[in-house]
Order: sequence, then structure tokens, then C-alpha cells
Amino acid sequence: QVQLVESGGGLVQAGGSLRLSCAASGRTFIINTMGWFRQAPGKEREFVAAINRNDFSTSYADSAKGRFTLFKDNAKNTIYLQMNSLKPEDTALYCCAASLSGSLSERRSDYPYWGQGTQVTVSS
Repeated sequence: QVQLVESGGGLVQAGGSLRLSCAASGRTFIINTMGWFRQAPGKEREFVAAINRNDFSTSYADSAKGRFTLFKDNAKNTIYLQMNSLKPEDTALYCCAASLSGSLSERRSDYPYWGQGTQVTVSS
């Protein structure tokens, strides 16, 4: 089993920044991809970004490109999502996910492990 714990959410004004963290524990050696999804009230959970733990490759949703940066610290089994130039439409519950596949998938079904999420609220 793999456990994921997110932190770093909060309330920020539009244009501000936040850094989210996701720490993995348990059988972390089976993980090849870690990513972030978000879910706003009344909307489907959507892909934000993913990173391959072995080759550093990344993938971003169009809404995140140019504003969000995903990076990792393998020694700490932790990934970080640096979010800049935040907009009110970024308001959502941000959930960390882990996959055994290294394909940087954008599909929720490819991620068997999930954290509880951390709330990000951007005020206008």
C-alpha cells in the first residue's frame, strides 16, 4: 500500500502563489508517476500535472502551463506543485495521486492511490 499526504493549501488573493506538497509513504518503490488533480464544487475532478519519478519528465494541463511547476525530491518521496499567478478559477480541492505506470497519464482511473486533498481558495 501507498499513503499520500498533501499540505500547503490555503487562501490567497488573485495573482498570488502557493506551494503544495505531497509526501508518499509505504511501498513507494512501486510508484512511477505522481500527479495532482483538482476538483471544484459541482465539477469533475480534472488533471493538473504529473511527474515521472525516474526520468523527471512532466506533463501539465493547458490551464497549468506557464503558471504551475511540478518538481520532486525522491530522497523525501515528496512532490511539490508551485502555483504562481493564481486565479479565482483555480479554486478547488487539490488531490495528489500515484500510479504504477510511468506514462504521465491524465486519466483518474490510472491512479490507484490518492490523498485526501488540500483546499486552495483564490479570492478576487
